Amino acid sequence: MNDVLTLILGGGRGTRLFPLTHMRSKPAVPLGGKYRLIDIPISNCLHAGLKRIFVLTQFNSASLNRHIAQTYRLDMFSDGFVEVLAAEQTPESSDWFQGTADAVRQAARHFVGHDAEHYLILAGDHLYRMDFTELIDSHIETRADITIAAQPVTPADATEMGIFRFDERGQIGGFEEKPKAERLTEIHSSVSPGSLMTGGVTAEKPFVASMGIYVFAREVLLEILDQPGIDFGKEIIPKALSNHVVNPYVFRGYWADVGTIDAFYRANIQLTEREAPFDFFHPRRPIYTHARFLPGTRTYDCRIDASIVAEGCYLDRCEIRESVVGIRTRIADGARITRSVLLGADFYEEEVAATSLALGIGRDVLLDRVIVDKNARIADGVRLVNDAGVEHADGDGFYIRNGIIIVPKGAQVRAGVAV
Repeated sequence: MNDVLTLILGGGRGTRLFPLTHMRSKPAVPLGGKYRLIDIPISNCLHAGLKRIFVLTQFNSASLNRHIAQTYRLDMFSDGFVEVLAAEQTPESSDWFQGTADAVRQAARHFVGHDAEHYLILAGDHLYRMDFTELIDSHIETRADITIAAQPVTPADATEMGIFRFDERGQIGGFEEKPKAERLTEIHSSVSPGSLMTGGVTAEKPFVASMGIYVFAREVLLEILDQPGIDFGKEIIPKALSNHVVNPYVFRGYWADVGTIDAFYRANIQLTEREAPFDFFHPRRPIYTHARFLPGTRTYDCRIDASIVAEGCYLDRCEIRESVVGIRTRIADGARITRSVLLGADFYEEEVAATSLALGIGRDVLLDRVIVDKNARIADGVRLVNDAGVEHADGDGFYIRNGIIIVPKGAQVRAGVAV
């Protein structure tokens, strides 16, 4: 692990996660009541003994930079670090990052001086728990130039991911980024029944897709970065198949790309299930985050079922079902919260003027399938349930995306609003 340097990609504008990314980058989006998305890849790295980590950022990176600086202060007597590399103008390039490979290319001037035989490249907006030692051991043992973490997926998921094609020996014969449904049918029909399909695919999951997790041999990555190509999935990997040893590492655990509103909402709600596909309750591999030293949550005559309630909350005679309640959330008397994700607040409010809305959820508020971002204020009696089943709309203090209502960070939803 001392021969590995990790690069975590902070992502682009995050338009598919708007409005959660209106004021922050994707890796800084809160998750599970108290964490941020960036905590997932960094925690996986630290558990594997990978302690030299660069995070490449570009858009709305202030909150991400602050979170990393406050959270990941590694041992001063080792060479471990978690450091942000922001996009910058240089004598060689005046452009911002144009894609995943271009981001690594522009950041190379900062990391090539570090001793490393291998580079682990990760995304900052995925939810999973993986033992990277097994991934890297596989890369070394098979003498691969590039190893790509992959997993079997359904046809519906395959259209949103990079798909491997295998030859009759079970070796990677091709790679296609986000193929159309018609193309998937062609790929599937071209596979002979006797061929060796790496990854243990099934009838339900007949395709093997890239997870956007790569291990590169040092010289191979530096050679590739000298060639044209701005994106790993669309350009770099397909080209590399002809002249490099590219192997898949099949991962059979839970993994989710939470880069859309729908995926983010589902990933959070799944955390509340009794048999959750991913949870934060692990005896040896916890997910790390910023230590805030908040008090325990106080509840008064509440009904809470199948929900996660983070620390520092104040809940008064409310009902919460199948929901995630983030840090410092205040929910007033009579409120009913179902199937919703509340991201919490960054501060406590000492006094509220009579003419102002209080921070949090007001009296008799009804929320169903709602994401409430941090520091939002929802007035007494507001009703956000999307009875009409609207898929896309912009309202007064809220948005609707994929049928899910989102109250943006710091927004106010005034009394009388009913959707």
